[in-house]
Amino acid sequence: MTPNLLLLGGTTEATALARALAEAGIRGTVSFAGRVARPVRQPLPQRVGGFGGIDGLVRYLQAKQITHLVDATHPFAAQMSANAVAACTTLGVPHLALTRPAWQRQIGDNWINVPDIAGAAAALNRPRANVMLAVGRMHLAEFAPNPQHRYLLRLVDPPDAPLPLPETEVIVARGPFSEADDLALMQTHEIQVVVSKNAGGIGAYSKIAASRTLGLPVIMISRPSLPARQEVGTVDQVFDWLSHASADRGV
Repeated sequence: MTPNLLLLGGTTEATALARALAEAGIRGTVSFAGRVARPVRQPLPQRVGGFGGIDGLVRYLQAKQITHLVDATHPFAAQMSANAVAACTTLGVPHLALTRPAWQRQIGDNWINVPDIAGAAAALNRPRANVMLAVGRMHLAEFAPNPQHRYLLRLVDPPDAPLPLPETEVIVARGPFSEADDLALMQTHEIQVVVSKNAGGIGAYSKIAASRTLGLPVIMISRPSLPARQEVGTVDQVFDWLSHASADRGV
């Protein structure tokens, strides 16, 4: 019997893995959280939406006879990743995370490291500035205590409700972005501060490189803590793991 894999997606790494799995003829499903209206089309069957916590994910894995799970979600999708670890541990389903390294401070970077979104909001308790707020639409309300700033938002989908920040400009665009484009964007909007999650990877790094060039401070939000799990960084490593895990299970 061939493996039947559940791939928790939403990243460029997940898309690359889905393509490789399809080319290899490995059966699988890509799952999206549903945070964006139009997920990137995948070469494997896909589902959209949550599972209903750990119990719901356990039921899904059982109902769909999933043999392996690969978590290639965003590094800040902490709840989904924790649920995946718990559900797979409960059922004894082999589980792997395909992750990207966190960004590291380089010479010329002016980072203000904060532990979480609340820390980033607190760091903006300062006089008025032009702020590029690159945290996604789900966390905008947490910055409402700082209405004095002019915010630039870059979102994948247009807002579907009034924004909780009184002075904002929204750019609807999907990455990856280039350093030259982000440099021009920041100069055009006279950005003075950038707020970013430490997402890692190359798709969203352009704003960090552009901030370095312009000498701008970056309020850098650290990654959340996750349960212990096996992690790899490449598609080839996922295939190596899959072959060994399948052999161990007799799949």
